[in-house]
Amino acid sequence: MSATEAATGGEAAERPTAAQTLRRVVQGDLSSVRVVLGLVVIAVIFQVQEDRFLSAQNLTNLMLQITTIGLISVGIVYVLLLGEIDLSVGAVSGLSAAVMAVLSVNHGWNAYLAIAAAVAVGAAIGFLQGSLFSRFVVPSFVVTLAGLLAWEGALLQVLGKTGSLNINDPKITGLANTFYSDTVGWIFAALIIAAYGAVVATGYRKRLSAGLADRGAAQLIVRFVFFAAIVIAAVAILNSDRGVPLAVMILLGFVVGMEYVAKRTTFGRHVFAVGGNAEAARRAGIRVNAVRVAVFTIAGTMAAIGGVMAASRLFAVNQNSGGNELLLLAIAGPVIAGTSLFGGRGSVWTALLGALVIGSISNGMDLLSLSSAVKLMVTGGVLLLAVLVDAVARQQRSASGRV
Repeated sequence: MSATEAATGGEAAERPTAAQTLRRVVQGDLSSVRVVLGLVVIAVIFQVQEDRFLSAQNLTNLMLQITTIGLISVGIVYVLLLGEIDLSVGAVSGLSAAVMAVLSVNHGWNAYLAIAAAVAVGAAIGFLQGSLFSRFVVPSFVVTLAGLLAWEGALLQVLGKTGSLNINDPKITGLANTFYSDTVGWIFAALIIAAYGAVVATGYRKRLSAGLADRGAAQLIVRFVFFAAIVIAAVAILNSDRGVPLAVMILLGFVVGMEYVAKRTTFGRHVFAVGGNAEAARRAGIRVNAVRVAVFTIAGTMAAIGGVMAASRLFAVNQNSGGNELLLLAIAGPVIAGTSLFGGRGSVWTALLGALVIGSISNGMDLLSLSSAVKLMVTGGVLLLAVLVDAVARQQRSASGRV
């Protein structure tokens, strides 16, 4: 057999069948496909019930609503990659926002210094909880549950008797209420598409030069065209309302940046290694406790940033900031989108995809004016579904002899 025939036969052998593709979806390898299908189903259901769901105005509102959840979920993804949990992120986001509001409104601090102080508070809390968890080998569930209660109390203490503060500084409120012109929106779209194309092309050339088996160029072109179509459609929809929001660009920036850290840096590889098998990672020379502390510090920092964005969008901070179902949604989103609760498997992109799923459901229920009882039951069902999907995927991978 010639080398050409062997290569052709190898490609044919590697071409997945429909059954193999379905199996990969179930096992979580193609979780993005599962999420996209889920979003389509959600959109159809709510659009049939309420024709405003897919309107440009509502979709813009949806993107603004998921910003806080998405930012907090970025930190949660790192914690989940360790196989741990952080129950305090909601309370941390509320406390950090309160610190920013008090410093800005009551003490006249510069807006950027007040925001920096809020982020520093979140980072310090994450560092403290990560240190307690690592140093004393106390389950992260217990440490962060105690933190949830303590930081909620600290929020009440910081806000004082008034219980609420209105934020008027345009530098703070502008974070979630700034919209770019159509021209700027299309420039953003062009830059994003060009950057994605450059990354895909560079990766393809590197794998070919290394002699690694790779998917055909046609498949990569299809992916690029699909990605470009999504970006163009998204910008067109946002431009038809108020324009591309600054908040969405901030969320995308953190998702892309933290995904790069997770997948392209030594620290990111250490996070996956510790989440996959902590003892093996320790024997390989990885400083497991240092990685854990760093991850919880990231989670606290992202929670604070999410809290700042929430305060910016609502123009206020009150005793309920960071409460309600925020914690539940921030954790359930990434799990639904494919990040495992058992550690060592996932992607920061699931923070964005999961926030879209969760946010779409919540937004749709609000449009339908469903009662709080129904919304709570649906939210609880979504969390249960997330856990079951992850468990099924793990069982399927174990049955096929994969980790």
